[in-house]
Amino acid sequence: MQPSALTPENSAVVMIDHAVGFGNVFRSHDLSLHVNNTVGLAKTAGVFGIPLVLTNGADTGPYGPLFSELRAETGDGRVIVREGNFINAFQTPQFAAAVESAGRRKLVMSVLLTEGCVLGTALAGLERGYEVYVAVDATAGETLETHQVAVQRMIQAGVVPVTWLSLAAQYQGSYTNYETVQGFLGLMTQHSAAFGMLLQGQAVRAR
Repeated sequence: MQPSALTPENSAVVMIDHAVGFGNVFRSHDLSLHVNNTVGLAKTAGVFGIPLVLTNGADTGPYGPLFSELRAETGDGRVIVREGNFINAFQTPQFAAAVESAGRRKLVMSVLLTEGCVLGTALAGLERGYEVYVAVDATAGETLETHQVAVQRMIQAGVVPVTWLSLAAQYQGSYTNYETVQGFLGLMTQHSAAFGMLLQGQAVRAR
């Protein structure tokens, strides 16, 4: 049986270790684009009222605090601080409990790094019976090769790759969904260069 479509009612967004220290490690993606996509994903959760589970190590740990742009969007109070050196975030009881309490069986993950915590946490999510999706453009690896190989391995295991904007578009569904359409258009304007330019052109023609 094919899995049902992702909706705001059946999914949660899980963001792991988007820390400033990893900005000096990954080379698979442009740093500014990665931060843009990560914040776009977090805002998507907000626009559509989707549970967001956000976790990182301690600010004083080896990888430091969250990206300042992500912290500004989500606030400090929501961050589940994970102690220890677990590659699989589910090994931290507070994280596992937060995911479970979200009450959703479809998890959309973005994590650093792809070949480390992404791979370990995504596979563990499958073992726990979740449907796991990975936002591959809000996820990055040490090199493009290590990122792509890790994504391929996850796909073979049953993880579904998505991108943050395709996810937002699927949640929106139609421009007639008026409760969220302004938020959706704001996402495109702020975080998608191509769609933002398209919307600016439409605004000029409408004058």
